[in-house]
Amino acid sequence: MVWLFLFASTTYMVYTLKLVSYKSCNNNDVFSRNSLFIHSSEINSSKSSKSIRPVIVKEETEEKLEEKTGLEHIVFGIAASAKLWDKRKEYIKLWWKPEEEMRGIVWLDKPVKTSKGDGESLPELRISGDTSRFAYRNRQGHRSAIRISRIVSETLRLGRENVRWFVMGDDDTVFVTDNLVRILNKYDHNQYYYIGSSSESHLQNIYFSYSMAYGGGGFAISYPLAKALEKMQDKCIQRYPGLYGSDDRMQACMAELGVPLTKELGFHQYDVYGNLFGLLASHPIAPLVTLHHLDVVEPIFPNVTRVQALRRLTVPMKLDSAGLMQQSICYDKANGWTISVSWGFAVQIFRGVLSPREIEMPSRTFLNWYKRADYTAYAFNTRPVARNPCQKPFVFYLSSAKMDPSSNQTVSQYTRHRVPHPACKWKTTDPADVDRVQVYKKSDPHLWDRSPRRNCCRVLSSKGKSMVVDVGVCKEGELSEV
Repeated sequence: MVWLFLFASTTYMVYTLKLVSYKSCNNNDVFSRNSLFIHSSEINSSKSSKSIRPVIVKEETEEKLEEKTGLEHIVFGIAASAKLWDKRKEYIKLWWKPEEEMRGIVWLDKPVKTSKGDGESLPELRISGDTSRFAYRNRQGHRSAIRISRIVSETLRLGRENVRWFVMGDDDTVFVTDNLVRILNKYDHNQYYYIGSSSESHLQNIYFSYSMAYGGGGFAISYPLAKALEKMQDKCIQRYPGLYGSDDRMQACMAELGVPLTKELGFHQYDVYGNLFGLLASHPIAPLVTLHHLDVVEPIFPNVTRVQALRRLTVPMKLDSAGLMQQSICYDKANGWTISVSWGFAVQIFRGVLSPREIEMPSRTFLNWYKRADYTAYAFNTRPVARNPCQKPFVFYLSSAKMDPSSNQTVSQYTRHRVPHPACKWKTTDPADVDRVQVYKKSDPHLWDRSPRRNCCRVLSSKGKSMVVDVGVCKEGELSEV
């Protein structure tokens, strides 16, 4: 019995040892295989990363080396008519810069007589292609809309080289070209982009579309999108014979291509009548890109012609295009006044304290597109012209602007616009004693490289017949408060 017990115990111990040894070997094999797998993957990853790295560096280098968009990368397509050409070509001369190698075509319906010197101060003139094969069935419009809607495609077919953007405008559109370039540099010209803005008229936007860019206010189309448009536009136009104008035909084709409108507030259609003062004095916090319908509204400066007024505006435009029309709001605490500076255009002095929330809204100095004083007709907030005689602003228009080389600042003068002011019974200092306002401002070409924010203004002095104001980037903790 003892020998039997010893035999059974020995057999059990040997079997157990073999089983443990087998499992240990298997685990070592697994560990070894895993180690080999990890080592192999690390080697492959290392090889892969080594092979990919130069490509990534090359792509990053190419992106860095690609130059920023400039005027030389833009081709303008200007819609014009022979009937109005003699008058409206003067608007184009205000902003066209042949010395900066600008490129563009004025597309006319008929040949026009050219004057001496026009060739040097205007874009090339061409006659639009025949559109008689296209149906037009809108009784309220004019079939010239078909001709104008094809301007981008016709310009593309000319085969200009090194083009990134096609920009559309009318012959009564004035461009601030430096700001146009600033806007376009925000976007990748290799992608599909349709950039512009809606009308100021709520009813116009409802009738046409809030998704439509208005050609008079100007719009930009990237080169790849223009190529896609050119391939399908003629067939697209045939599908919409009942549309009214050129802009809605363009937007219909954009809808078929699936490209939405990218809105930029600086493109201005100005579907209004009367005085633009309220809109310009409270410009949105965005670069001013275009002005339109200049034959419909009053001259932007009083007592001069429309062209003379716009020529005056080009002076501050050249000094600091980024800051043109930008509003600043501050307070003259000593006199109890509210000051609004629309740089390069006008200064307003109000009695009392008005909040920035109120001042930044345009005052309704204009009528809507249907010549009615209807505050519900606009696609933005407005405020009524003050009825209280004490709250009527004293307006000072730009009279001159220059660069002071000693301080490296712009110095602009604003002279009071003398119109009758009703008597005010408030016991406050009367702004009527002020004849002129002098504004100091450093040129700030990188204003729109930062997040949007109004500049701040500070009243430096307000004694006697003059006031001195400083405008510039807001300091840490600075805001518009009394």
